Amino acid sequence: MSLSREVEDMVSRRYRYYVLGVLVVVYTMNFLDRQILGILAAPIKKELDLTDGQLGLMGGLAFAMLYSTLGIPIAWLADRSSRKKIIAWSLGIWSGFTALCGLATGFWQLFLARIGVGIGEAGGVAPSYSMIGDYFPKEQRARALSVFSLGIPIGSGCGILFGGLIAASINWRYAFIIVGGAGLLLAPVLYLTVKDPRRGGEAAAGQPVVKPPAFMEVFRLVTRKKTFWLMALGAAMSSICGYGVAFWLPSFFMRSMGLTLVETSWFYGALTFFGGCIGIVGGGMLADKLGAKSRSAYPKIPSIAFLIAMPCFFAAVNTSNLYLAFPLFLIPTALNLMWLGPVLTAVQHLVPAQMRTTASAMFLLINNLLGIAVGYYYFGAVSDAMRPYFGDESLRYAIYSGLGFYLISSVLFALASKTIKRDWVE
Repeated sequence: MSLSREVEDMVSRRYRYYVLGVLVVVYTMNFLDRQILGILAAPIKKELDLTDGQLGLMGGLAFAMLYSTLGIPIAWLADRSSRKKIIAWSLGIWSGFTALCGLATGFWQLFLARIGVGIGEAGGVAPSYSMIGDYFPKEQRARALSVFSLGIPIGSGCGILFGGLIAASINWRYAFIIVGGAGLLLAPVLYLTVKDPRRGGEAAAGQPVVKPPAFMEVFRLVTRKKTFWLMALGAAMSSICGYGVAFWLPSFFMRSMGLTLVETSWFYGALTFFGGCIGIVGGGMLADKLGAKSRSAYPKIPSIAFLIAMPCFFAAVNTSNLYLAFPLFLIPTALNLMWLGPVLTAVQHLVPAQMRTTASAMFLLINNLLGIAVGYYYFGAVSDAMRPYFGDESLRYAIYSGLGFYLISSVLFALASKTIKRDWVE
């Protein structure tokens, strides 16, 4: 290889990692804006006089109904136009609506602002998956997607920590305004410095440009693949518990463990950050290592992880010792996010390159519509129903009841490991 080619490849690799870094920051803002409501639930509930069920609707249904459904047409557009422009505009929209949450004076105003956050975030994730799939070769995609997914624990941890500290120091309204403003500053950086890669990445170099397929063509291909449905529903079942528990744990720590808002921010922020990073990186590394030997490893990893997470969460919720509670919560927090690298990589390989964005959006539609809309509301509604019998401890029993979703998820992923070899596309 000539010196000039070596320099060109080095620059290309550096830029590839720069783009990944920017997308990680954007995804961090995505989850920061999404999850901040959980740590702010207690002061919002008190000031606006809301029930747990209403909080669950704002965190779940208000966000998920358009976030999930709009992801499909936006992904269809992203397969035909600039993905980076869609992500940049989406970031600006959801950040603006996050700031507006801080101006709400009642349930419906906050509900509508959260709908706006969902509309914006609908265009952020699937185009990012597709860009990463094109920037990185197939043997590095699971790790790259896992690094991208670090935005989940980083964003969630920062949202919990800074949201709680700002709310305790000033009030909950400023937390929304400050976080939303930060996203508005990031949007032009993405727009001006990130380039869209060639569809299909390195494998498409020198090949003629393939016309993007019609939506129904993608739909027919994806819906014929049993693996897609098993993995999408498996992820959705885990997300009902994962998203739901993540949203309600701050309230649980304050109600059942007696922590203050500031103590909860530090304790749960650290849990989310360290546990999430360990699980996501570990899942990606396992997927690249084991997936190279057997495609069935991709769904097997989350199947085993969720089976272990269920009793760990049960044990964690039943301890009142904070020093014991931290490692007990840390283990299932890590296992809860271990599915991201393996499953997202597998979804990318169920369809040809030109269909990846739309296929990813279809996967996210199922995962988020059930996981977010049902998960957030489920735990709040069950907590309200049990309050006459258990008082402030009702949230503990709501969490008990939701852990069964992990068992369902584990079975679905185990079944997917039997069909994935047949449905795989290189």
